[in-house]
Amino acid sequence: MLNFSNREEIYVSANAIDMRKSFDGLSIYIQQNLENNPLTGKWFVFFNKKRDKIKIFYWDGNGPCFWYKRLEQGVFRPPRIQDKVYTVNSHELNLLLEGIDLTNKQRFGIVPVGTVN
Repeated sequence: MLNFSNREEIYVSANAIDMRKSFDGLSIYIQQNLENNPLTGKWFVFFNKKRDKIKIFYWDGNGPCFWYKRLEQGVFRPPRIQDKVYTVNSHELNLLLEGIDLTNKQRFGIVPVGTVN
């Protein structure tokens, strides 16, 4: 079970990815497209094009890990952001995973990476 409490560095990719990407494929994507280091312990959240699947990639200190969820009905509703990556806090991630609509980014104060509050 993942412990979402007090996670500070959760990065969400605004672009859909191919869910068939493995550890190596996502590591390269994180480095090249999100301009980040996948081995830092940060969490990286990805959605498929239909938004009915979510994959969380993270490094636990011993190796890369995935957490994966597929919805049988409905879709995940992450905020609509123009930037290629943005951050959410652990509470917002929990809401998203429970199916709460986060498309109103102003409501939650979600900040694109590289901006100041």
